[in-house]
Amino acid sequence: MKSITCLSAVFLLTASAIAQHWTEPVRGSWISDEADGLVLVEPGRVADIVVSPDAHSAVQQAATFLAQDIEKITGQRPAIVPAPDESSPFVRLATIGKDDVPADGGFQSLEGKWEAYRIQTQGNGVWLVGSNPRGTAFAAYTLSERLGIDPLYHWTRYEPEQHETLVVKRIDFSAGEPAFKYRGLFHDDEDTLAPEVDKNGYPIYAGGAVDPVWYERFFETALRLRMNQVAPFVRTRRPFEVRKTASDWGLFYSSHHYDILLSNPFGYDRFGLAEKRGVEGEYNWAENRGGIVKYWRAGVEEHKDLDCIFPVGLRGTADTGYRFPEGTTREEKNKVFTDAIRDQVEMAKEILPKGKEAVFHFTMYGEMLGAFRAGTLELPEDVILVWNDDGDAKMRALPKELGNWKHGIYYHLAYYGATTKQTHHTVTPTRIEEQFRKIVDAGATEYLLLNVSELREYAMNTRFIAEIVWDADTAFRTPDAAGRYVNWWSHEYFGKAAAKDAADTYRSYFEILHSHDQLWQGALGLDKALYKLRFRLAGDHHIRSTAEDREVRMKLQARASRYEEALAVAKRAEAEMSEQQAHFFYDNAMFGMLIDYRPTQAAVLLYEALSRFPDERAIEYANMALRKLDQLEAETRRAERPPFEDWYKPTWIRRHDSLTNVHYSLNRLREYLNYYEPRYK
Repeated sequence: MKSITCLSAVFLLTASAIAQHWTEPVRGSWISDEADGLVLVEPGRVADIVVSPDAHSAVQQAATFLAQDIEKITGQRPAIVPAPDESSPFVRLATIGKDDVPADGGFQSLEGKWEAYRIQTQGNGVWLVGSNPRGTAFAAYTLSERLGIDPLYHWTRYEPEQHETLVVKRIDFSAGEPAFKYRGLFHDDEDTLAPEVDKNGYPIYAGGAVDPVWYERFFETALRLRMNQVAPFVRTRRPFEVRKTASDWGLFYSSHHYDILLSNPFGYDRFGLAEKRGVEGEYNWAENRGGIVKYWRAGVEEHKDLDCIFPVGLRGTADTGYRFPEGTTREEKNKVFTDAIRDQVEMAKEILPKGKEAVFHFTMYGEMLGAFRAGTLELPEDVILVWNDDGDAKMRALPKELGNWKHGIYYHLAYYGATTKQTHHTVTPTRIEEQFRKIVDAGATEYLLLNVSELREYAMNTRFIAEIVWDADTAFRTPDAAGRYVNWWSHEYFGKAAAKDAADTYRSYFEILHSHDQLWQGALGLDKALYKLRFRLAGDHHIRSTAEDREVRMKLQARASRYEEALAVAKRAEAEMSEQQAHFFYDNAMFGMLIDYRPTQAAVLLYEALSRFPDERAIEYANMALRKLDQLEAETRRAERPPFEDWYKPTWIRRHDSLTNVHYSLNRLREYLNYYEPRYK
């Protein structure tokens, strides 16, 4: 039986005391081994969770998650009841203006605020009080983490520490309004999760709907990180039930910047949506304005009862610029954009129920930034202007003056360039700090949409940004937010004994993999060496090891040496971790380096093989290279533990990524050796 866990002192905390200080572990920090406090669970008895029957669905969902969380920690599940038994412990979820709260708890200071909340123990109860329903829900998710639940547990696979008796500290904790009003995650590129495949085994990007379980994991993670917006899909089918789930759980549903008024232009022809909505003709403003407006109207009608943030603008049906007739001037184009956006805003306001606020964002991606800078684009003042990065987490531009608009950003942690989908995280925490200091200084804090792809590889920096956009003032009050965060992350997720080596591993990781293209440097070297090797094996004596080859080999060897040093430190850290910590450390820190390290090693060996011909030892070096690539295959399988089976398989969007190319090179090298090796024996 575990000892009773509690702490007797009363703690007066504010939002600055949460993880932004990045000095002490957070998970489980509200329980301890002292002898008094408020007993929530003991053998045979568990506190109730009290929620009004007419509470907002976001509050009810938070209560459900809280009950599940307490059961994970203690083995006993609290009942969710409409009223407390004053003689027994309880956890009460309440919202200012909707529920009665104690008069002496300072809760009335929350009134009129956006998503602020307070957690306070009084008598037998723990009060979770929000300024609005999302604030109340965030209070519940905060309590869950402080009792031991990892907000990222779907991706880290962390299980909480077990306690038969659970005692919460006597506490008074408050969190003020977030720094960014709308904060959301964009679940882009669901290719890994697509359920249908073509004859070659590649997922069909416009195929069937992704299993809703993945979206539920995604929504839950966003909420536990105190985000309030999600954009769950772009190129897959979009079940209404998924969108409604997001809204019911307390998340604003939004979408990609070409998804005008959430009407799903991508499905205009592909999914037959135009026909279903009674719209004829092409998706073309100039030639079919009435049809397009009708199509957009259907998008608003479909979502009018959900909490949504509506994209406005005018683009093609697949994230391409709108095609104007040749010779159209910038002023003429901007007149079209102005007319379209004005119609979109007016239409949505007309359709939405009375009293429901209409929220719009206009993302200045691609040609839209130039259109805005031309100065002839007249946008309604209630449209949020969204500035964007270059795809690799460096802002292209930010407002020099706010003008009459509110401003926000669209930011990428996951990158898709001209040739490949990024396989692993490469945006450095230092870059995030530099960019978000600029973003906050520019006042672009009304809106954030963060592109995290399928989220798994980007969990570390997703949390970093989530904490910045909740409390930027605390995060940036002292220098080196990135360094403080990496140190805290390493302690929080890998334990005190491993923390220093884990943090040093991340620093080495980001020194080497500091941009998306660094992930495939080894694969490029391997491909070039393999090309020459094929001809040399076939007997082409004109293919010789050149001075340029020797220089390339030296550079690759230096790169391999940097990885070896980093991985040696990582192995030392891993030895100090629990099994589940080591699993996540491998996935998040080590595997990303291995993706480039193994082909780098193989390329070095192939260049050595080229220099050895006609000596038969050339074949030995080629076989050594083959073994390095086989090793990466095994290491990839290790990273594909459930529920991430086949996570790194080739897909329509990963046709040329580093792992796909290395797998292809492995098969080519094996074929070459099987065919040519007998000739050299």
